[in-house]
Amino acid sequence: MRIAWIGLILAVAGCAVEPPAPSGTALFAENCATCHGAGAGGTEIAPDLTGIAARHGGVFPRAKVLSTIDGFHRTPALGSEMPQWGLIFGDPTARVDVGDGIETPVSPELLAVMEHLERLQR
Repeated sequence: MRIAWIGLILAVAGCAVEPPAPSGTALFAENCATCHGAGAGGTEIAPDLTGIAARHGGVFPRAKVLSTIDGFHRTPALGSEMPQWGLIFGDPTARVDVGDGIETPVSPELLAVMEHLERLQR
């Protein structure tokens, strides 16, 4: 009987396991590389994303990058071809401090892509 209970407890505990975090590298390859290039170095239609920190005094602007990927600030009238990834990716279940000491809710996918871009800075 104890073995049955232990098996039941382990089965229930297994259901509570969170899925693995999304890979920013894979998400970038699937969703961004077509326009920005495989290494994020830019193309004729989209800018180089490896020099974001350099263009901001050596500091990677996490809030600005998240906002750009999310697309919240874009409107169709501005003619941006970049999708509003915040509408496409999942719910904001992750939290990130973008440098202001406040944890901002974002989707795990947005966070993963932003962290991938942060690692690519030269």
